[in-house]
Amino acid sequence: MDTQLQILLSEEGAEAEHIAKLTGYLREELLELDVDGVTSVPGPPVPPGARAGEVALIGALLVNLGATATGLSQVLNVVRDWWGRCHGRRPSLRLTLDDDVLELSAATDQQVAQAFDVFLRRHSTVGTQP
Repeated sequence: MDTQLQILLSEEGAEAEHIAKLTGYLREELLELDVDGVTSVPGPPVPPGARAGEVALIGALLVNLGATATGLSQVLNVVRDWWGRCHGRRPSLRLTLDDDVLELSAATDQQVAQAFDVFLRRHSTVGTQP
């Protein structure tokens, strides 16, 4: 069974265009990994009668980790490195895997590394084949 990690970026007071740009940069880096895909998260349904195509949530990515044992570890490393390069205001992160949620904002690099390590240990069997 494939495992999916949802990543949500937000930044207080930031315009949607800025968040979309940050999300795009992160997506590009994640696509370089050995994961089965990185897609936008569908937004709420369009109201009846409205003229719009498919709507995606701004700042949200869905990473299909596939069946690789190292998928989650690689993704967390990329997210941590990417977040560390966000100078000035760093976006808040919300990672959701199954029913487990990790939220980060206004954290030091060391706090982020520790939180990611704990999150990874809780899911150490994610992606392993039986």
